Amino acid sequence: MNTQETPTHRGRWMSASIVGALLIGILLGRTMLVPDMLQATEPYEHLKSFTEVLAQIEKNYVEETKSIDLIHGAIRGMLATLDPHSGYMPPDIYKEAQVETKGKFGGVGIQIGIRDKKLTVVAPIEDTPADRAGIQALDHISKVDGETTKDMTLLDAVHRMRGPQGTEVTLTIIRKGVDDEIVVTIIRDEITIKSVRSRMLENDIGYLRISQFQEQTATDQENALSELKGKGMKSLIIDLRNNPGGLLSAAVGTTEQFIPAGNLVVSIKNRKGERDEYRANAGSPLTDIPIIVLVNAGSASGSEILAGALQDWGRAVIIGTQTFGKGSVQTMLPLSDGSGLRLTTAKYFTPDDRSIHGTGITPNIKVDEPPIPPHPTAENTEQSDPPSSDEETPEEREKKFIDKDIHIQKAIELLKTWDVFKTITPRT
Repeated sequence: MNTQETPTHRGRWMSASIVGALLIGILLGRTMLVPDMLQATEPYEHLKSFTEVLAQIEKNYVEETKSIDLIHGAIRGMLATLDPHSGYMPPDIYKEAQVETKGKFGGVGIQIGIRDKKLTVVAPIEDTPADRAGIQALDHISKVDGETTKDMTLLDAVHRMRGPQGTEVTLTIIRKGVDDEIVVTIIRDEITIKSVRSRMLENDIGYLRISQFQEQTATDQENALSELKGKGMKSLIIDLRNNPGGLLSAAVGTTEQFIPAGNLVVSIKNRKGERDEYRANAGSPLTDIPIIVLVNAGSASGSEILAGALQDWGRAVIIGTQTFGKGSVQTMLPLSDGSGLRLTTAKYFTPDDRSIHGTGITPNIKVDEPPIPPHPTAENTEQSDPPSSDEETPEEREKKFIDKDIHIQKAIELLKTWDVFKTITPRT
């Protein structure tokens, strides 16, 4: 093979070298002149190999390549060596990630994570196409549109499942306790999340459902609690089942409404062992009524912050099953070209200094999930027409749901006999 360098090849190698020099500057976290970079011998030697590989690909690969695609691939590969929650976001995905915290985006309505090195459903978002298709927490998504997820990054999987309203995506599901794969085609919709819902139940019991932690969640919860108190609420059920988390600030803002000012909500510890503490600072926290919190395997991240803090302070009894166990903090870092990094920067700890990462919150009272429903199929995932005026309203459907919900009924039963729990001594 003729290995003589042409001017074009020399130019490509020079461009690769420049890219390597720029990458050194990024890795060292400061702007440096070339002589400065040459002093950083170890990083430079490694990046020299990178530029050599880039040059060889551009020079000898069987098909024409684009430098930018190769560099983006290298960045994704670098981040893949960290943890499943860190990743590179091209401009379109980075923009989507920012929109999602506002509670409105296009997709199927699934929060996903990596568990045991598998793409796993953290929780379906209620009243979305995925929820109506029967997708469940802890389902393993083995394929998206027929493509295996084995080597797919978390952000790539999110991007593949997002899409315009009315388009289709086919998911292959592996579910514990079910022998056969479940293949379901879901029609994407505009996902609008109402993060807080509330109502009064029997015996002056308030019911507060938090489905996700968004920018307005703490404010919406404050308004809901005010309304419930106005209706004579004497005890409260907080439903965090299938709540996959969201914004840390929102989780802190909701938690502080139930514990005295100054009490620790959660602490964040970074790689250097430096700790940031988030303490309650609500004006009039609800500290004088019994609370039960409902959790399950789909309760993660922000839900575990809320449940863990109320459990540690003796402020609530936790009912349900072991939670998901996501106790790491991701920070979105913008890059100059409109793309971004989603980087795990810390782990969080409950007030009693418990790390729940990989283990979750253990309920005070275990109540198992109901039996697994029949397989979801493509036939029952078609979007139905809006209910006619003579059909049940959402409020009527929710009332029937609550009447049949074993976790809510267990919570109501316990609140009726709350004296049993007076032996629980709040932490001081």
